[in-house]
Parts: sequence; C-alpha cells; structure tokens
Amino acid sequence: MKRKPTHADLLLWEQLKELPLGVKEKEWQFESGRKFRFDFAILPQSPPILLTRPVAIEIEGGAFTQGRHTRGTGFIKDMEKYNHAVLLGWRVLRFTPQQVLKGDAIAFIRKVLES
Repeated sequence: MKRKPTHADLLLWEQLKELPLGVKEKEWQFESGRKFRFDFAILPQSPPILLTRPVAIEIEGGAFTQGRHTRGTGFIKDMEKYNHAVLLGWRVLRFTPQQVLKGDAIAFIRKVLES
C-alpha cells in the first residue's frame, strides 16, 4: 500500500488469507493501462473452482474526517475506478475500517464468495 497499513488493513489481510477460495492479492492493479489499484483482490483460480469473477475489496477511510474518499475529487476518481472495474467484470466491495475491525467485512465477504 502506498500509505502505511492500518490495523484494519493488516487484520483483513490475515482474514482473507484464511479463505479457501481464490488467489488473494494486496494492492492489485486491475488494468495495465491505468493506475487503478484495489486494496485487496480475490482472483479466480485456474481452472475456476466456484469463484468465477474476481472480487475487489476496498477499505474506505476518512468517512467522518473529510478524508480522500469523501472529498469531491477523490470521490469522483473512486467512482470512475469502481465503474470501470464493474465494466471489466469485477465484484467491488467497500468497507469502513470499523466494519473490518468488528468482523462485519469478512462475514460479508464470505457470503459473497458462497453466492
């Protein structure tokens, strides 16, 4: 990560590594021609076993402190990135650090992988 990993980043990475499906990656650049990166990605294995579409996971900080994700330019760039990812077949999941720390994020990710 370009920034120093937070406790939420480290916790979610450990939780993702324990999931049985897919190949897990950090700071995944999902298109070679752009600088778009996801905090985490779960990629289908070859051959795809149950997981057929890649899953992008973002931890959105600064929701209550006017962080990058909630200010105009950053918000618009995030929308462009997420929409572009969906066009390429990604499932994009977004969580707050609090959702990660409470366990809500990994619980939801498990549900997505089971569907």
